[in-house]
Amino acid sequence: MSDFLEIARRLAAQPWQWPVTVRFDPAQRWYHRIALHDDYEAWLLSWLPGQETDLHDHGGSAGAFAVVAGELTEYTVTGADGAARLRGTALPTGAGRRFGAHHLHQIGNAGTAPAVSLHVYGPALQTMTRYRIQDGRLRVAAVDRAGAQW
Repeated sequence: MSDFLEIARRLAAQPWQWPVTVRFDPAQRWYHRIALHDDYEAWLLSWLPGQETDLHDHGGSAGAFAVVAGELTEYTVTGADGAARLRGTALPTGAGRRFGAHHLHQIGNAGTAPAVSLHVYGPALQTMTRYRIQDGRLRVAAVDRAGAQW
C-alpha cells in the first residue's frame, strides 16, 4: 500500500515537475490534478485568504495532504456529548496529514496570506459527500461525482 503523505511531500518538493503553474482565483479555490496512477491521484490546490471547502469525505478513498506554502486550517468533527461541532487545527508550511477512507473534514485558509497544498487520494476520487451541521447533527448536503462536479 502506498504512503500517500510521502507521495504528497515528494511531489510538493518538486514544483519544477508540476505540469501547471499555481494560479490564484479570487472567486473560488483553484485546483488541478497533476498526477494519475493506478493506485493514486494527486491534486494541487491554491487558497486565498477566506477560501475553504465544505465539510466533506472522499467517497471511500484514503489520502493525505501537505501544505506547500502558507497555512491552512483543517476542521474535523467532534462531539463526545452527541452534538457535532468542528474543531480546527492549524497546519503551517511543511505540515502534512494522513487520513483514512472514512475521514470527514473541512479545510480553509483562515490566515492573511495565500496558501498552496498538494493532496493525494487512493484510489482516485469517484465521489465526495458534502455535509453540514444542522441542529447539532451531521447532515448530508450533496454527493458530488468525478466528471460532473469536478
